[in-house]
Amino acid sequence: MNFNNIHKIYFIGIGGIGMSNLARYFKHFGKDVSGYDKTRTDLTKELENEGIHITYEDSLETLPELSLEDSLVVFTPAIPADHKQKNELIRRGFQLYKRSEVLGLITQNTYCLAVSGTHGKTSTTSLLGHILHENKVESTAFLGGICENYNSNLILGGDKISVVEADEFDRSFLRLSPDAIVITSMDADHLDIYGEHDELKKSFQEFVDKLPENGILITKKGLPIQGLTYAVEETADFEAQNVRVENGAFLYDVRYKDMIYPDFELHMPGRHNIENALAATAMALQAGLNFDQIKSGIKTFKGIKRRFSIHYNKEVAYVDDYAHHPTEIDAIIDGVRELFPNKKILGVFQPHLFSRTRDFADDFAQSLSQLDELILMDIYPARELPIEGITSEWLLSKINLKNKELGALENTFDKIKSKNFDVLLTIGAGNIDTLVQPITNWLETK
Repeated sequence: MNFNNIHKIYFIGIGGIGMSNLARYFKHFGKDVSGYDKTRTDLTKELENEGIHITYEDSLETLPELSLEDSLVVFTPAIPADHKQKNELIRRGFQLYKRSEVLGLITQNTYCLAVSGTHGKTSTTSLLGHILHENKVESTAFLGGICENYNSNLILGGDKISVVEADEFDRSFLRLSPDAIVITSMDADHLDIYGEHDELKKSFQEFVDKLPENGILITKKGLPIQGLTYAVEETADFEAQNVRVENGAFLYDVRYKDMIYPDFELHMPGRHNIENALAATAMALQAGLNFDQIKSGIKTFKGIKRRFSIHYNKEVAYVDDYAHHPTEIDAIIDGVRELFPNKKILGVFQPHLFSRTRDFADDFAQSLSQLDELILMDIYPARELPIEGITSEWLLSKINLKNKELGALENTFDKIKSKNFDVLLTIGAGNIDTLVQPITNWLETK
């Protein structure tokens, strides 16, 4: 496809985090961008403010004029099969493209730095995109979250290099054309797609096989696929050593090829983020930067919304995070314990997907049992229908905590207000984020 011949682009499901960064990308390059989404959110409001027309009604009357010759239609698989607009466009002869297919076409014409892994993708991609942007590298980064430095999920800076979050869900990353790959993790996830962990591992190997002969592979030490390795305070090709905390930030030294590069400064809590910073460092070297340039980029990085976001920290603290897998929950709780030692933590968790709750129930129970008190919300279904027997009540029965109870989106805020805690931690990838602002406002005024 030649994007020069495309003038209009219509996104069905434009409010998704991945769809919206593509919409912003094409808008920047002068395309007539519009779209549909089911509900108005803060993100869709921002797109509207940027000049992108969005309709929230699935009707043929709200479809813009589109021609087969100069228009592109992009859709998300989360759109239901009976969607009127989607089916009408198919009837008219339009070929509908998944977001991953369009991103794949973009990466064919750029030097592609692809960040993959079941956890750590968004933090690593955002940090890498920021490092390149700070050092005026001609690059654009497509992010799976909102980067605090830019209040956006797109970092624009040119089209020589593309930094992409290579998503394993639905095997989307197999549509990319990577020149350098980093793999941050390969834990079992998306078993509704893969069935077994081994199938997920095979998919990662297929992705690595897409590298050209001179391609670069960087992996966290210990993964079943090994390239150049990185690790914190372990022997690896890229090592973080002498890790310490000063004035609320991590300081560490990087060891590479028997050279020590001292005093990297990272303003992101959680030791797992040192790993992510190492991954970004290794990838930035492939883009031609030196260690001093990378160090300055890491120091000015402010983080990603809903990734260990501290919204309040006075007489009590409030932390919000997107974690939705047991490994991610372990990392966020470890980070909170490290930052707020010996404090009572009230956790509020909204499980994401019935299938994920079923597949990892025992692991979720073990992770959540590390809290001092828990409010467990209803399962957020996203794209799924309920599975018989898989409920929050069932999951709660597995959790080894004295102080635990169920909650729904409608009553969880009131339950929080009745609790005593030192640290409040809200966790989940569904619509639990709608509680963040009310909780923050309450803490600031109480």
